Amino acid sequence: MSARFRDYFELCKPRIIVLLLITTAAAMVMAQRGIPPLLLTLWTLLGGALASASAGALNCVYDADIDAVMRRTMHRPIPQGRITVVNATVFAIALGVASFAILYLLVNPLAAWLAMAGNVYYVGIYTMWLKRLTPINIVIGGAAGAVPPLVGWAAVTHQIGAPALGLFALIFLWTPPHFWALALTTETDYDKAKVPMLPNVSGEERTKREIVYYSALLVIASLALFPLHVMGALYFAAAALLGAKFMVDAFRTWRDPSKVSARALFRFSLLYLALMCAVMVIDRIVA
Repeated sequence: MSARFRDYFELCKPRIIVLLLITTAAAMVMAQRGIPPLLLTLWTLLGGALASASAGALNCVYDADIDAVMRRTMHRPIPQGRITVVNATVFAIALGVASFAILYLLVNPLAAWLAMAGNVYYVGIYTMWLKRLTPINIVIGGAAGAVPPLVGWAAVTHQIGAPALGLFALIFLWTPPHFWALALTTETDYDKAKVPMLPNVSGEERTKREIVYYSALLVIASLALFPLHVMGALYFAAAALLGAKFMVDAFRTWRDPSKVSARALFRFSLLYLALMCAVMVIDRIVA
């Protein structure tokens, strides 16, 4: 039972769930300007976690053939035969139904529909269509990962506010340099799986330039939230420092022929997003 639980848990892509819940919780605290009610927070995060788990499991089902030939994913439960496609599909659908029911009945309908829209976009638009079609798959598909802040804000306010849209924009622009930095370290795997990621379609040099361009857009968008009166001066100062570090790592990735700088950028991008969420929360509460 313990091994079977671990297999199904892995199917849910738990590391992605944690990242998405951080952005959901940050949006809730910003909307509340403090700590939201405990039960509301619990049900929202549980519903969001189940929604993300459902999308992750369906992604594993559809991409089982790709996962089987990539070093990074070949040991997942479906390629290894530890979970059948049918069982994984039933599991994913059950998680999705439970997520929608929890959010609709215990949070509010807007939060439920937003979470479902994010799942449909991730599975239907990104996984089943864009991922195998175009090297800009992650650019367009990144919108799915930016939905959780909208869910968190809607859970508290029953509507969508400007700070939540700001966080949505940041995550949308953050996704390409974050994912391409990872792709630079695993591009031979994507090539073997015949997935048109930017490094194996347009080459590493083009990918590194695109990382710099999107990193610049990310930093500009993050700083623009201050003159647009979405965030305050405290946020602006922190965003400028974090953005400067992001740009330095992006330029190092561009100039470094090895994969060392790309790995460093990938790791920092995770920290960057978490710190930006924390700064937005602090700024919102203090200001």
